[in-house]
Amino acid sequence: MSTHPVVHPVYRAINKPLTIWGAERRLFFLALIMGGATFNFLGSLLSGIAMFVGLFLAARWVTTKDVKMLHILFNSAKYKPHYDPAKRKPFAIEVLNDETA
Repeated sequence: MSTHPVVHPVYRAINKPLTIWGAERRLFFLALIMGGATFNFLGSLLSGIAMFVGLFLAARWVTTKDVKMLHILFNSAKYKPHYDPAKRKPFAIEVLNDETA
């Protein structure tokens, strides 16, 4: 039996997220579509550009903080909380008086 560790090469491209201008690509396209929708809805090019820039900066911030944030957010709707302190069953309290003393 060999005591030497086995080295497996891991290429950086496998673990690197796919980004466009530093933002995760799905978030980039979401910002792009929301900017276009704002332009069509309000009829103002300035509002569409402002919406795109604001969402793009938010997407870049989310990408730098945690790349899997979008994945976690979408999967969080699948699972119910184990404990919800706002929901509890009412319980009855019975008071016993000790009159024997």
